[in-house]
Amino acid sequence: MTITITAFERSPDGGKGLARDTRVRWALEEVGQPYEVRLVSFSAMKEPAHLAIHPFGQIPTYEEGDLAIFETGAIVFHIADHYPGLLPQDANARARAITWIFAALNTVEPPILEFGNARLLERDKPWYAERLPLVEDRVRGRLAPLSSRLGDADWLDGPFSAGDLMMVSVLLRLRASGILDEYPNLAAYVARGEARPAYKRAFDAQLAVNKAPAG
Repeated sequence: MTITITAFERSPDGGKGLARDTRVRWALEEVGQPYEVRLVSFSAMKEPAHLAIHPFGQIPTYEEGDLAIFETGAIVFHIADHYPGLLPQDANARARAITWIFAALNTVEPPILEFGNARLLERDKPWYAERLPLVEDRVRGRLAPLSSRLGDADWLDGPFSAGDLMMVSVLLRLRASGILDEYPNLAAYVARGEARPAYKRAFDAQLAVNKAPAG
């Protein structure tokens, strides 16, 4: 059965790998599964055909046979659960890897998104200068314990897993801000993720879409 995912026709980040379809592409590349991409415009995401798959009108979605799912965490977990390469065989190690998927999305990513939105959308607000340091501190409040937990290890819990894939994807949002550089082991961790051949293929595929002439 052919795997089909959806992605932005034109990504808001211009192909820097921050759009969430990159996470799904990366997971599929890691497990060696071919896939097709259906590009959707911002208007098409709000039309009935897409809303039937993703009720909130976002990307990515994942279709395989009669299965259609949304949310990157659910999609990456499904891929990792069905194809070898992203979850350990040992039951306890597998459970820990899954825990890191949830930690990335539920604990680490929310303050990072809040920080990004503040920098992007609130610069003209009179309270921006006062609020930004508070938002930054919330991000550091997640990065500090994550840095301590990682220590000098290459990955969060033994070999690279779906938990690392998701955590690296989340942390990538911080690179331009400079905050990540305050934690050298996390910056190196992200660099290791980006150096993986599967990530490079996923990144290049998403970038190619955004470099293509508008049709």
